[in-house]
Amino acid sequence: MQGGVISIGNFDGVHKGHAVLLNQVTQLAKADGAPTIAVIFDPHPAAILRPDRIPPQLTWIERRAELLDRLGIDYLLVCETSRELLNLTAEQFFQNLIVDRLRAKAIVEGPNFFFGRGRGGNIQTLEQLCRQHEIQLTIAEPMLVDGEWISSTRIRNLLADGMIEQANELLGVPHRVRGTVTRGEQRGRQIGFPTANLTDIDVVVPGPGVYGGFVPLGAQTYLAAIHIGPNPTFSDDAATKVEVHLLDYSADLYDAPLIVDFVTAVRDIARFDSAEQLSEQLARDVNTIRNHLTTNHSADDNAGT
Repeated sequence: MQGGVISIGNFDGVHKGHAVLLNQVTQLAKADGAPTIAVIFDPHPAAILRPDRIPPQLTWIERRAELLDRLGIDYLLVCETSRELLNLTAEQFFQNLIVDRLRAKAIVEGPNFFFGRGRGGNIQTLEQLCRQHEIQLTIAEPMLVDGEWISSTRIRNLLADGMIEQANELLGVPHRVRGTVTRGEQRGRQIGFPTANLTDIDVVVPGPGVYGGFVPLGAQTYLAAIHIGPNPTFSDDAATKVEVHLLDYSADLYDAPLIVDFVTAVRDIARFDSAEQLSEQLARDVNTIRNHLTTNHSADDNAGT
């Protein structure tokens, strides 16, 4: 994994802005016959520097590797984040990683690239060091949508606001969540809409609401209605739950891992006067989701299914 064209970053979400930058990586590598390498750090440096302010991640490492592979990246180098690594000056970081370890031929970064202790190195520092070591540097222009840079933070904010379609537009693929199915109170089953209660979720969960999406299970992909938030019809408990109802599926999923791709927002959370009224609304939700997803989307649109 040496002598390649590299890019260093977090690449959380592997969104369209990343895709533009990585396209330049692959084009340079193709012209040179060199491998393409993305470098990320795990855990996020904030986990060590400011553990109370760790940004929730959009994608887990394996998902990032899958999406990077689709963009033509040959290797993903995951560097273990440590205090020793974070204490390296910009010059030491450059020498240790880019020169000694990777022997990089070229590097592609965005204009807001920082590296080294206390983010002491910026794109100008990188430019100087690349010149000294005769490494080609390309500074990729950030991708703008509606006058704003595409960024992981922007996508997190859209998801928090329940704006799934807008977030997916910036991601380029549906936002994907994974978790484990645990036994709930089975109220959904009692009114004809059994749900898989998803726990141990390690990525951003969209804001409260009802959503439509897809769930890949083995060789099949199922339409899904997803409820996020409290269930005010049955309880005053304000705890957020993620409940997934698979359309046209009846088998048990307890203790199984489950992946959910969010595609569309359906409605806000609401309190109903009776279980019957809730059941009627859920039937309408399912029809809305079935009609929308079968008309406007297909399981093949989803990366990773």
